[in-house]
Amino acid sequence: MYFILIYRIEIYRAEMYEGKIREERGEGMTDRIKRVYIPMTETGFYILYSLQNEMHGYNIGQQVKQMTGGEVTISPGTMYGTLSKMEKDGLIRFVREEEKRKLYVITELGREILEIELHRIERLYQNSKGAFVYGR
Repeated sequence: MYFILIYRIEIYRAEMYEGKIREERGEGMTDRIKRVYIPMTETGFYILYSLQNEMHGYNIGQQVKQMTGGEVTISPGTMYGTLSKMEKDGLIRFVREEEKRKLYVITELGREILEIELHRIERLYQNSKGAFVYGR
């Protein structure tokens, strides 16, 4: 019994170590990334969605405003804080600087997160269609 417990602890440590190494290398989706980004904030979603094409922060803000008919606006503090965090977490990457503006684009990991979120939103929509009617 004692050896089984020690064995399981060592396997757990090895799995944790391997997960930490993958996370440090930026290899794939980790539990931490899932916890932080799923479900996504509306702001995070629109930023990631916009970065399917190379863009800078101001351009993203303008696109989001246009897409939402002005209902969603992203303040500069939120925009650049989110871009910085997403870049650090490997969801987007810096492409180049153009006229003192940093251009970013979504990474493969970012696409995975975006796909999961789009599926989640679609499921919510499908589940809500005709599920119940108010006032009945």
